Amino acid sequence: MLAFRPVLLVTGVLVAMLGATMLIPMTVNLMSPDDAHRADWSAFAIGAIVSVFAGGGAAAATWGPIERITVREGFLLTACSWLSLVVFAAVPLALGGLNLSFVDAFFESMSGLTTTGSTVVTNLDYAPPGALLWRSMLQWFGGVGIIIMAFAVLPALKVGGMQIFKSEAWDMTEKHIASATQYSLMLTQIYVFFTVLCFLLLVAFGMPAWHALNHAMTTVATGGFSTRDASLGAFLTVGRAPLDLIVTVFMIIGSLPFGIFLAALLRGTWSRILRDSQIQFFLGVVAVLTVIMMLRVLTLFDDVDAFTAFRLSIFNVVSILTGTGYATTDYNAWGPFAVGFFFCIMFIGGCAGSTSCGMKIFRFQVALAAIRVYARRLAHPNGVFVARYNGRPLTDDVFVSVLSFFFVYFATFATIAVLLAGLGLDTLTALSAAGSAIANVGPGLGDVVGPAGNYASLPDAAKLILSAGMLLGRLELFTILVILTPAFWRG
Repeated sequence: MLAFRPVLLVTGVLVAMLGATMLIPMTVNLMSPDDAHRADWSAFAIGAIVSVFAGGGAAAATWGPIERITVREGFLLTACSWLSLVVFAAVPLALGGLNLSFVDAFFESMSGLTTTGSTVVTNLDYAPPGALLWRSMLQWFGGVGIIIMAFAVLPALKVGGMQIFKSEAWDMTEKHIASATQYSLMLTQIYVFFTVLCFLLLVAFGMPAWHALNHAMTTVATGGFSTRDASLGAFLTVGRAPLDLIVTVFMIIGSLPFGIFLAALLRGTWSRILRDSQIQFFLGVVAVLTVIMMLRVLTLFDDVDAFTAFRLSIFNVVSILTGTGYATTDYNAWGPFAVGFFFCIMFIGGCAGSTSCGMKIFRFQVALAAIRVYARRLAHPNGVFVARYNGRPLTDDVFVSVLSFFFVYFATFATIAVLLAGLGLDTLTALSAAGSAIANVGPGLGDVVGPAGNYASLPDAAKLILSAGMLLGRLELFTILVILTPAFWRG
């Protein structure tokens, strides 16, 4: 029988912890020299009180040892905890100086925790500093949350082929780490290290410390929330160091499996990072796509040199590919080829066990392996062929899981796009917004939701649909869809 006590207990503790972190942006607002911004402290104070009392109350009412959590309870816990965190994280955004309705605040909160990066906030340049920091913190929390979930939850739930990482993740470190708690803590420490390193480099190369802090958090989290309306492009003034290249490097780092970093740290086998087939495939995809777009930019603009074309290409390719969604330019102006190009690559993601979004790159590897084996069996009916991933044979359940994920992924994308079109959105906006939501990318295409646009003008119904799409995409679809089936609640 499904036990709700562990679900309520863990969710309550997480919500209470979230409420405690609201004291940080509250303090930032209190320290602001602007009277209007200083008055915004109360929004976070109320949010903290509501979250701590609601979460603490749920935890206190269900307090006690948890002997075990079944697979069904794991699905329910994952869905309930993420949705609850989004709802409570939206409270200070709805009450604060951003003047958001609760639907808009919910959308912004969902976009933050799922590290999507879509925003309904305008005039970021003049927004209260606490609100800007809270948006960045939400993405940072979501990034580390998805890393831990990718190693501790999804492999056990066998979601979308993630079961191939269940033994692999632990085999690398089982001699060094005694528990899942210690494992999660060490992954978090690596995540903090890269965030601090990114911050220091951004400051060293000329970005003001306040903006560097926010961008470091949202870069390593591959989230894309910025403190300026012009996104990262606002800091790329003439004569300034190439901050976009620093951000590009850390977007790539955020898209690599953090378990590999941990194994390399514990065993000293740093060469494993470049020998991992998933990392090799991902970096190869980045290189190929960058060259394609670089050639396009060079042929499109006569006054652009090769290095500038490289900077523009690799930054925007990595930003979309990793689901970060930063912008340094409006690539809609690069012509129909660029629009179609970026629309297609938004569905490709980074590595499993990273902060990146989209369809993780290992799924493309598994699909290609299945195609190769199928083709060889057609050519040699009596032959025996085994598909492998990282040197390990792939079982039929992995193939079925991955191919099912592909089907459900694109079926969900199509459904969201049709619903958005039914609300009156034009075709390009509906398709790109649906793709951006399910792939957790952030900016879409076109004038409305493109890199130079904003989601604020969309109807509330569209924002709620897109919020559902963000959650589905971030939690790997089946984590949410399985609890909507009647069979889940029987027994």
